[in-house]
Amino acid sequence: MSEILIPLGYQLGVGGVGGFLVGYAIKKVIKIMAVILGLFLLSLAYLGYTGMIDVNYDKLEKATSGLVGMIGQAPLLTPIVSHIPFAASFIVGFALGFKKG
Repeated sequence: MSEILIPLGYQLGVGGVGGFLVGYAIKKVIKIMAVILGLFLLSLAYLGYTGMIDVNYDKLEKATSGLVGMIGQAPLLTPIVSHIPFAASFIVGFALGFKKG
């Protein structure tokens, strides 16, 4: 019985801690990227308003929608799903880390 519980406990522990750390880090990175993107778009809007540059918003929208579609198609979770106990604890840890971050 212990030969089953010890590896299972190890997977749950490592998955939970790893998920927490990844979730925390990803949320921090997303916040930083959102601030940078917001400042960039604000500066574009200001420069367009003052007439210093001419912003083609249709091309900008097409470029960003293509990038978002490409990111959404990436199979990031396939390796995680192959190990159910690890994946379950990773997801719980990720959610806690994301909420805490």
